Amino acid sequence: QVQLVESGGGLVQAGGSLRLSCAASGRTFTFSSYDMGWFRQAPGKEREFVARISWTANTRNYADSVQGRFTISRVNAKNTVYLQMNNLKPEDTAVYYCARGIAGVVSSTSAYDYWGQGTQVTVSS
Repeated sequence: QVQLVESGGGLVQAGGSLRLSCAASGRTFTFSSYDMGWFRQAPGKEREFVARISWTANTRNYADSVQGRFTISRVNAKNTVYLQMNNLKPEDTAVYYCARGIAGVVSSTSAYDYWGQGTQVTVSS
């Protein structure tokens, strides 16, 4: 069993910053062996890719909409992946989910097999 628990969401003004965390656990889950990703879902919209980091942290992929503003990172010793979000915009408002990566197109939800319950991020204008 794999558990992913997000935290760090909240209400912030446009131009502000937040750092999301995702703590991973599971008796047979070797965190350092898996890519990890972040997605988000706004009301009435499909879940969309935000970022992915490889198990070595050598490769990071970002959606065009967040490139240059968001940074994904991980600390394998803490079984935790982070999403630093700067210069937030109202259109970043969504529930943010972390997920465990598997083979596939990194921007597709099918390339992830376990998901957290999400954390709400609200950006006011």
